[in-house]
Amino acid sequence: MLKLCANLSMLFSQKPMAERFAAARQAGFSAVEIQFPYDQPISFWQEQLSTHQLKLVLINVPAGDLMSNGLGLAGAPGKEDEFEHALESALRYGRELGVEAMNVLPGRLAEGADVEQALSTLRRNLLLAAERMAEAGIRCTVEAINRHDMPGFLISGLADLNSLPTHPNLYWQVDLYHMARMDEDLNTILEQHWQRIGHLQFADAPGRGAPGSGQLPFGQLFRQIASSPYPYWSGAEYRDASGDASWMASLPA
Repeated sequence: MLKLCANLSMLFSQKPMAERFAAARQAGFSAVEIQFPYDQPISFWQEQLSTHQLKLVLINVPAGDLMSNGLGLAGAPGKEDEFEHALESALRYGRELGVEAMNVLPGRLAEGADVEQALSTLRRNLLLAAERMAEAGIRCTVEAINRHDMPGFLISGLADLNSLPTHPNLYWQVDLYHMARMDEDLNTILEQHWQRIGHLQFADAPGRGAPGSGQLPFGQLFRQIASSPYPYWSGAEYRDASGDASWMASLPA
């Protein structure tokens, strides 16, 4: 199934956040995702979503210093208490905003650190998050990010995702851009692993632009997603300050 949502943290970035909702609706989206909504009160997001009749389907659990080149929280030994606090914040926002899924970013491995210790910490935190989100009726996802864009990232490809623990409420967040940058076979992931995927995202590669700006066969990929039993959302998370969505005109019916 092909259900599209707009990542408002990336798209329409030439506009203030309060104007991106209208832009997303005008472009033809009925749902949005926001990476980290915690810089605004819940009431701000509720008002924007209501005014523009949009559904917020995904947010990230706070990731500490990850976006400023730090290690993050989920896979950082010694930061377990910080992760639990971040999870509580995410759950509060997630419940109030009615999100369907919340994404855990594994984080980076510190130089010289023990990878198994970091992965053990990540596994425990993921199981905790999956359980707590299940209690709230929210899907828990974990994302692989390519190591070209984020060197040292703990989870970067299909083998890494397969090494993570299983839980009825723990899914993969698969970004086709990140998988392509790691030379993974996108068709195989979509065909053989759709049951493990709790959220899809996409951008063209290698430049992370809109579909059609790079090398990925989006016509074929969108047809594959549309005909797949995969039931959740596919998030447009590409770099385009104008939010050009002209590629949507050629989507499969």
